[in-house]
Amino acid sequence: MESILTSIKKMLDIVEEDEHFDPDIIMHINSVFMILTQLGVGPPEGFRIEDKTSSWTDFIEDTTKLELVKSYIHLRVKLLFDPPTSGAVMESINRMITEFEFRLNVAVDPEQSV
Repeated sequence: MESILTSIKKMLDIVEEDEHFDPDIIMHINSVFMILTQLGVGPPEGFRIEDKTSSWTDFIEDTTKLELVKSYIHLRVKLLFDPPTSGAVMESINRMITEFEFRLNVAVDPEQSV
């Protein structure tokens, strides 16, 4: 059972034991979950975490989408929590987010790819 909070912290280069930023990171993760709900990914009623006890499979059991969801949440949280100072890096991340949103939309509704 992989913790959502712990894995996002790891991707942000924050060690699990450092809990100083947890409230901020949790807030940003939950904001991204709202976006995913609007995209049709995850539970229809929405999803949120409160601490490190929530796992990825609590949110989505479809392992074909799970890795993309992890990457998407990481990039979104990174932009909210620790945005890059370089405009080129910011643009690149935004392009990846747009690509991930398209791919998630297609995974939820394959008719959109036509």
